Amino acid sequence: MDKSPKITVITVCYNSVQTIEKTVQSIVNQDYAHREYIVVDGLSTDGTLDIVDKYRSQIDIVISEKDKGISDAFNKGIRQAGGDLIVLINSDDILLEGALSKVAQEWTPEVDVLATNVIMKDAETGFECREKPSTTFPLMPFFRHVAHQGAYISRECYDKYGLYDTNIRWPMDLEFLMRVYTKGGTFRHVDIDTAVFVSGGTTNKNNILKKKNDYLYLVRKNGGNALQAWTFYLFLVATQMAKKVLSVFGKNFAQKLRYTKS
Repeated sequence: MDKSPKITVITVCYNSVQTIEKTVQSIVNQDYAHREYIVVDGLSTDGTLDIVDKYRSQIDIVISEKDKGISDAFNKGIRQAGGDLIVLINSDDILLEGALSKVAQEWTPEVDVLATNVIMKDAETGFECREKPSTTFPLMPFFRHVAHQGAYISRECYDKYGLYDTNIRWPMDLEFLMRVYTKGGTFRHVDIDTAVFVSGGTTNKNNILKKKNDYLYLVRKNGGNALQAWTFYLFLVATQMAKKVLSVFGKNFAQKLRYTKS
């Protein structure tokens, strides 16, 4: 069996001058020869492309043009990808040392989604925890962990089940995984850490309110009825309210309850 898949890494960015260099360095410094790197920029105006140009000889494809949102940018990169596996490492994420070599050792061609762990780091507090991704995504995906930075998705999976839905502004990765799961795609979790996701902390209630139409849509799209869609969305609202209440014990208290320590 060929244990040396070609792995395409895609970085989507827009005005990411403060973070993108660390992202690019973490990818071009990987010790894995069968790598392809694609950067998709949404016409940045802050010097992001100047940093990308510093590493141009180590980047296979650079696309810089206006897009219709993150899903559209993801899709542009995927359409250009030549790898057996594709992973999305955004411009504020870090690919851990040796990650691609470890993934290649675990790869088997019959798996659509090879899911690995992601370290989540709060940029404000320095708190770190480990997100272990889910491998089942029912119509009401309660308590599911998406962790797209650790999801190595086969080229054949995208060919079979389609790309990211450009109608969704935020949880496009959740909808995609639900679609793959409900249509019979295969998932496998490997207990290795491959990426770091840096955030400002817990998502707040207002963000969930902005995402209402996305969450209702993704349940209905994948076969759920209106009751299931609203039940899932109201669960998310309640979850965010609970996180806000728990924050009186510390900003990262809810994360300490839900995730494992890194």
